[in-house]
Amino acid sequence: MTAPTRLQQDIADRILQLVRDDALTAGAWLNENATARRLGVSRTPVRAALDHLAEQGVVRRHLNKGIELVQVPAATDSARTPETIELAMVKLARERENGLLPDEVSELEVMRRYELGRPEAQKLLARLADLDMVERKPGYGWRFLHEPRDKRLRDESYRFRLVIEPMCMLEPGFRLEPVWISEMRMRHLEYLQSPWRESSSIAFFEMNAAFHEGLAAATGNRYFHSAVRRQNQLRRLSNYDWGLGFARVQVNCTEHLAMLDHLEAGENEVASALMRSHLSRASKLKLGTKPAEEGD
Repeated sequence: MTAPTRLQQDIADRILQLVRDDALTAGAWLNENATARRLGVSRTPVRAALDHLAEQGVVRRHLNKGIELVQVPAATDSARTPETIELAMVKLARERENGLLPDEVSELEVMRRYELGRPEAQKLLARLADLDMVERKPGYGWRFLHEPRDKRLRDESYRFRLVIEPMCMLEPGFRLEPVWISEMRMRHLEYLQSPWRESSSIAFFEMNAAFHEGLAAATGNRYFHSAVRRQNQLRRLSNYDWGLGFARVQVNCTEHLAMLDHLEAGENEVASALMRSHLSRASKLKLGTKPAEEGD
Protein backbone atom coordinates (compact mmCIF):
# COMPACT_ATOMS: atom_id res chain seq x y z
CA MET A 1 0.00 0.00 0.00
CA THR A 2 1.48 3.33 -1.10
CA ALA A 3 1.57 6.03 1.55
CA PRO A 4 -0.52 9.06 0.49
CA THR A 5 0.96 12.51 0.14
CA ARG A 6 -0.08 15.17 2.64
CA LEU A 7 -2.41 16.71 0.06
CA GLN A 8 -4.03 13.36 -0.75
CA GLN A 9 -4.55 12.59 2.93
CA ASP A 10 -5.99 16.04 3.51
CA ILE A 11 -8.47 15.65 0.67
CA ALA A 12 -9.36 12.12 1.80
CA ASP A 13 -10.16 13.54 5.25
CA ARG A 14 -12.30 16.25 3.66
CA ILE A 15 -14.17 13.67 1.59
CA LEU A 16 -14.97 11.71 4.74
CA GLN A 17 -16.21 14.91 6.36
CA LEU A 18 -18.56 15.48 3.41
CA VAL A 19 -19.81 11.90 3.77
CA ARG A 20 -20.61 12.56 7.43
CA ASP A 21 -22.13 15.98 6.75
CA ASP A 22 -24.44 14.39 4.15
CA ALA A 23 -25.28 11.49 6.50
CA LEU A 24 -24.33 8.97 3.80
CA THR A 25 -24.28 5.27 4.67
CA ALA A 26 -22.68 2.16 3.17
CA GLY A 27 -24.01 1.54 -0.31
CA ALA A 28 -24.17 5.23 -1.28
CA TRP A 29 -22.45 6.31 -4.49
CA LEU A 30 -19.81 9.04 -4.75
CA ASN A 31 -18.98 11.07 -7.84
CA GLU A 32 -15.50 12.41 -8.57
CA ASN A 33 -16.72 15.50 -10.43
CA ALA A 34 -19.26 16.50 -7.80
CA THR A 35 -16.78 15.90 -4.97
CA ALA A 36 -14.11 18.01 -6.69
CA ARG A 37 -16.63 20.83 -7.18
CA ARG A 38 -17.66 20.81 -3.53
CA LEU A 39 -14.05 20.83 -2.33
CA GLY A 40 -13.00 23.48 -4.83
CA VAL A 41 -10.14 21.38 -6.26
CA SER A 42 -9.44 19.59 -9.53
CA ARG A 43 -10.39 15.97 -10.19
CA THR A 44 -6.79 14.69 -10.13
CA PRO A 45 -6.14 15.01 -6.36
CA VAL A 46 -9.71 13.84 -5.64
CA ARG A 47 -9.13 10.72 -7.72
CA ALA A 48 -5.87 10.03 -5.85
CA ALA A 49 -7.59 10.56 -2.48
CA LEU A 50 -10.41 8.18 -3.45
CA ASP A 51 -7.83 5.60 -4.53
CA HIS A 52 -6.29 5.94 -1.08
CA LEU A 53 -9.70 5.42 0.55
CA ALA A 54 -10.22 2.38 -1.69
CA GLU A 55 -6.96 0.90 -0.42
CA GLN A 56 -8.31 1.36 3.10
CA GLY A 57 -11.55 -0.40 2.21
CA VAL A 58 -13.66 2.74 2.71
CA VAL A 59 -14.82 2.92 -0.91
CA ARG A 60 -14.87 0.54 -3.88
CA ARG A 61 -14.54 1.43 -7.55
CA HIS A 62 -16.89 -0.30 -9.97
CA LEU A 63 -16.00 -0.26 -13.67
CA ASN A 64 -18.41 1.95 -15.63
CA LYS A 65 -20.60 2.45 -12.55
CA GLY A 66 -18.80 4.72 -10.13
CA ILE A 67 -17.54 4.69 -6.60
CA GLU A 68 -19.44 2.90 -3.86
CA LEU A 69 -19.16 3.87 -0.23
CA VAL A 70 -18.36 0.62 1.60
CA GLN A 71 -18.09 1.89 5.16
CA VAL A 72 -18.03 5.14 7.09
CA PRO A 73 -15.14 5.21 9.60
CA ALA A 74 -16.13 6.30 13.08
CA ALA A 75 -15.77 10.02 13.68
CA THR A 76 -12.68 10.93 15.67
CA ASP A 77 -10.87 14.13 16.50
CA SER A 78 -8.82 13.69 13.33
CA ALA A 79 -12.04 13.33 11.31
CA ARG A 80 -12.90 16.89 12.24
CA THR A 81 -9.55 18.10 10.95
CA PRO A 82 -10.76 19.33 7.52
CA GLU A 83 -13.22 21.85 9.00
CA THR A 84 -10.66 22.82 11.64
CA ILE A 85 -8.03 23.49 8.98
CA GLU A 86 -10.46 25.45 6.76
CA LEU A 87 -11.38 27.74 9.65
CA ALA A 88 -7.72 28.14 10.62
CA MET A 89 -6.88 29.14 7.04
CA VAL A 90 -9.61 31.77 7.10
CA LYS A 91 -8.23 33.18 10.37
CA LEU A 92 -4.68 33.07 9.05
CA ALA A 93 -5.75 34.95 5.90
CA ARG A 94 -7.52 37.57 8.01
CA GLU A 95 -4.50 38.13 10.24
CA ARG A 96 -2.02 38.15 7.36
CA GLU A 97 -4.04 40.68 5.38
CA ASN A 98 -4.52 42.90 8.44
CA GLY A 99 -0.77 42.99 9.09
CA LEU A 100 -0.91 40.78 12.18
CA LEU A 101 1.29 38.02 10.76
CA PRO A 102 4.93 38.67 9.84
CA ASP A 103 6.51 37.59 6.56
CA GLU A 104 7.92 34.50 8.26
CA VAL A 105 6.23 32.08 10.65
CA SER A 106 7.13 28.85 12.38
CA GLU A 107 5.11 25.67 12.70
CA LEU A 108 4.92 26.26 16.46
CA GLU A 109 3.57 29.77 15.92
CA VAL A 110 0.83 28.42 13.63
CA MET A 111 -0.05 25.77 16.25
CA ARG A 112 -0.24 28.39 19.00
CA ARG A 113 -2.15 31.08 17.12
CA TYR A 114 -4.81 28.79 15.66
CA GLU A 115 -5.03 26.18 18.42
CA LEU A 116 -3.93 23.33 16.16
CA GLY A 117 -2.12 20.11 16.86
CA ARG A 118 1.11 19.50 15.00
CA PRO A 119 -0.48 17.28 12.30
CA GLU A 120 -3.16 19.90 11.60
CA ALA A 121 -0.60 22.72 11.46
CA GLN A 122 1.53 20.68 9.07
CA LYS A 123 -1.47 20.03 6.82
CA LEU A 124 -2.37 23.72 6.81
CA LEU A 125 1.15 24.77 5.85
CA ALA A 126 1.35 22.01 3.23
CA ARG A 127 -1.88 23.27 1.62
CA LEU A 128 -0.57 26.83 1.57
CA ALA A 129 2.65 25.58 -0.01
CA ASP A 130 0.72 23.59 -2.65
CA LEU A 131 -1.06 26.84 -3.55
CA ASP A 132 2.26 28.74 -3.77
CA MET A 133 1.35 31.01 -0.87
CA VAL A 134 4.25 30.02 1.36
CA GLU A 135 7.58 28.23 1.01
CA ARG A 136 9.69 26.39 3.52
CA LYS A 137 12.79 28.31 4.59
CA PRO A 138 16.13 26.52 4.52
CA GLY A 139 16.45 24.89 7.91
CA TYR A 140 13.47 26.21 9.85
CA GLY A 141 10.19 28.05 9.41
CA TRP A 142 8.02 29.21 6.53
CA ARG A 143 8.00 32.37 4.40
CA PHE A 144 4.97 34.05 2.76
CA LEU A 145 5.53 34.57 -0.95
CA HIS A 146 3.28 37.62 -1.38
CA GLU A 147 2.91 40.91 0.42
CA PRO A 148 -0.28 41.63 2.41
CA ARG A 149 -2.75 43.51 0.29
CA ASP A 150 -3.35 47.23 0.69
CA LYS A 151 -5.83 49.59 -0.98
CA ARG A 152 -3.33 50.80 -3.59
CA LEU A 153 -2.56 47.25 -4.73
CA ARG A 154 -6.26 46.39 -4.77
CA ASP A 155 -7.02 49.38 -6.99
CA GLU A 156 -4.14 48.46 -9.32
CA SER A 157 -5.42 44.90 -9.52
CA TYR A 158 -8.91 45.93 -10.58
CA ARG A 159 -7.67 48.46 -13.12
CA PHE A 160 -5.51 45.76 -14.67
CA ARG A 161 -8.34 43.22 -14.67
CA LEU A 162 -10.74 45.71 -16.25
CA VAL A 163 -8.32 46.03 -19.17
CA ILE A 164 -7.66 42.32 -19.59
CA GLU A 165 -10.67 40.21 -18.64
CA PRO A 166 -13.50 41.80 -20.68
CA MET A 167 -11.25 41.62 -23.76
CA CYS A 168 -10.70 37.87 -23.37
CA MET A 169 -14.16 37.12 -24.71
CA LEU A 170 -13.57 39.27 -27.80
CA GLU A 171 -10.44 37.41 -28.92
CA PRO A 172 -10.93 35.93 -32.42
CA GLY A 173 -9.99 32.42 -31.22
CA PHE A 174 -12.18 32.47 -28.10
CA ARG A 175 -13.95 29.13 -27.61
CA LEU A 176 -15.47 27.49 -24.54
CA GLU A 177 -15.99 23.76 -24.37
CA PRO A 178 -19.65 22.86 -23.69
CA VAL A 179 -18.49 20.47 -20.95
CA TRP A 180 -16.72 23.34 -19.17
CA ILE A 181 -19.81 25.56 -19.40
CA SER A 182 -22.01 22.80 -18.01
CA GLU A 183 -19.60 22.01 -15.18
CA MET A 184 -19.15 25.66 -14.23
CA ARG A 185 -22.89 26.32 -14.32
CA MET A 186 -23.49 23.34 -12.03
CA ARG A 187 -20.83 24.49 -9.55
CA HIS A 188 -22.35 27.97 -9.34
CA LEU A 189 -25.87 26.63 -8.85
CA GLU A 190 -24.63 24.40 -6.04
CA TYR A 191 -23.32 27.46 -4.19
CA LEU A 192 -26.63 29.24 -4.61
CA GLN A 193 -28.41 26.27 -3.07
CA SER A 194 -25.95 25.26 -0.33
CA PRO A 195 -25.77 26.66 3.22
CA TRP A 196 -22.99 29.18 3.73
CA ARG A 197 -20.39 28.69 6.45
CA GLU A 198 -17.33 30.74 7.27
CA SER A 199 -15.09 27.95 5.98
CA SER A 200 -16.98 27.94 2.64
CA SER A 201 -15.02 30.99 1.52
CA ILE A 202 -11.98 28.94 0.52
CA ALA A 203 -13.74 26.57 -1.87
CA PHE A 204 -15.83 29.49 -3.17
CA PHE A 205 -12.75 31.48 -4.12
CA GLU A 206 -11.23 28.46 -5.87
CA MET A 207 -14.40 28.04 -7.94
CA ASN A 208 -14.39 31.78 -8.65
CA ALA A 209 -10.75 31.64 -9.73
CA ALA A 210 -11.46 28.64 -11.98
CA PHE A 211 -14.24 30.64 -13.69
CA HIS A 212 -12.01 33.59 -14.53
CA GLU A 213 -9.04 31.43 -15.49
CA GLY A 214 -11.25 29.27 -17.68
CA LEU A 215 -12.45 32.28 -19.65
CA ALA A 216 -8.86 33.44 -20.12
CA ALA A 217 -7.76 29.95 -21.20
CA ALA A 218 -10.58 29.89 -23.79
CA THR A 219 -8.82 32.66 -25.73
CA GLY A 220 -6.11 30.22 -26.76
CA ASN A 221 -3.70 33.06 -25.93
CA ARG A 222 -1.16 32.04 -23.30
CA TYR A 223 -0.52 35.65 -22.29
CA PHE A 224 -4.14 36.27 -21.31
CA HIS A 225 -4.25 32.99 -19.41
CA SER A 226 -0.97 33.63 -17.59
CA ALA A 227 -2.01 37.15 -16.58
CA VAL A 228 -5.35 36.08 -15.09
CA ARG A 229 -3.84 33.08 -13.35
CA ARG A 230 -1.18 35.32 -11.79
CA GLN A 231 -3.86 37.78 -10.62
CA ASN A 232 -5.75 34.97 -8.93
CA GLN A 233 -2.57 33.85 -7.21
CA LEU A 234 -1.85 37.31 -5.87
CA ARG A 235 -5.36 37.83 -4.46
CA ARG A 236 -5.97 34.28 -3.20
CA LEU A 237 -5.09 34.77 0.48
CA SER A 238 -6.97 38.09 0.61
CA ASN A 239 -10.15 36.40 -0.59
CA TYR A 240 -9.93 33.42 1.74
CA ASP A 241 -11.24 35.70 4.48
CA TRP A 242 -14.56 36.49 2.81
CA GLY A 243 -16.07 39.60 4.32
CA LEU A 244 -19.44 39.96 2.60
CA GLY A 245 -21.33 36.82 3.51
CA PHE A 246 -23.81 34.93 1.37
CA ALA A 247 -25.47 38.00 -0.15
CA ARG A 248 -22.38 38.80 -2.22
CA VAL A 249 -21.95 35.12 -3.09
CA GLN A 250 -25.41 35.23 -4.65
CA VAL A 251 -24.54 38.34 -6.67
CA ASN A 252 -21.28 36.82 -7.94
CA CYS A 253 -22.88 33.53 -8.93
CA THR A 254 -25.82 35.22 -10.65
CA GLU A 255 -23.57 37.54 -12.66
CA HIS A 256 -21.25 34.68 -13.66
CA LEU A 257 -24.22 32.59 -14.79
CA ALA A 258 -25.51 35.47 -16.92
CA MET A 259 -22.13 35.68 -18.67
CA LEU A 260 -22.20 31.94 -19.34
CA ASP A 261 -25.70 32.21 -20.84
CA HIS A 262 -24.61 34.90 -23.29
CA LEU A 263 -21.38 33.13 -24.18
CA GLU A 264 -23.26 29.92 -24.86
CA ALA A 265 -25.58 31.88 -27.16
CA GLY A 266 -22.61 33.36 -29.02
CA GLU A 267 -23.26 36.85 -27.63
CA ASN A 268 -19.65 37.52 -26.64
CA GLU A 269 -19.91 41.30 -26.79
CA VAL A 270 -22.76 41.26 -24.28
CA ALA A 271 -20.80 38.90 -22.01
CA SER A 272 -17.77 41.19 -22.29
CA ALA A 273 -19.85 44.19 -21.21
CA LEU A 274 -21.23 42.20 -18.29
CA MET A 275 -17.69 41.30 -17.20
CA ARG A 276 -16.67 44.96 -17.27
CA SER A 277 -19.71 45.91 -15.18
CA HIS A 278 -19.10 42.96 -12.85
CA LEU A 279 -15.50 43.96 -12.12
CA SER A 280 -16.28 47.68 -11.97
CA ARG A 281 -18.94 47.19 -9.28
CA ALA A 282 -16.68 44.88 -7.29
CA SER A 283 -13.86 47.43 -7.40
CA LYS A 284 -16.10 50.04 -5.76
CA LEU A 285 -16.97 47.93 -2.73
CA LYS A 286 -15.61 49.53 0.40
CA LEU A 287 -12.55 47.96 1.93
CA GLY A 288 -13.59 47.60 5.57
CA THR A 289 -11.83 46.08 8.53
CA LYS A 290 -11.59 42.80 6.66
CA PRO A 291 -9.39 43.36 3.60
CA ALA A 292 -11.08 40.51 1.73
CA GLU A 293 -14.24 42.51 1.12
CA GLU A 294 -13.96 42.58 -2.63
CA GLY A 295 -16.60 40.91 -4.68
CA ASP A 296 -14.71 38.74 -7.09
